[in-house]
Amino acid sequence: MKTKKLVMLIVTIAVALFVLIPNLSWAEDGAAIYKTKCAMCHGADAAGKPAAKIPSLVSDEAKKQSDDGLAKAVVETAKHPAGVKSIPADDVKAIVAYIRSLQK
Repeated sequence: MKTKKLVMLIVTIAVALFVLIPNLSWAEDGAAIYKTKCAMCHGADAAGKPAAKIPSLVSDEAKKQSDDGLAKAVVETAKHPAGVKSIPADDVKAIVAYIRSLQK
């Protein structure tokens, strides 16, 4: 009887994981990442700081860039600190998506 209950518990857990795991997102929210990694320089509104030569991410020029171009700029810009350059790819995509939402 105990074995049957144990098997049922394991099956129930397996089914729950099978249902839940595809819906889990390991990438953080793009807005949250932007606020912690990017907003200090580019501003909360992503307008940049022209006097400090920090580009706007909502300018017409930025809007023309492809998503891959923006993602590449996040990880390859020489002025970005190491913490920004080492952001995981899924998080970079989330940041780009958030920037696109600000551009509208």
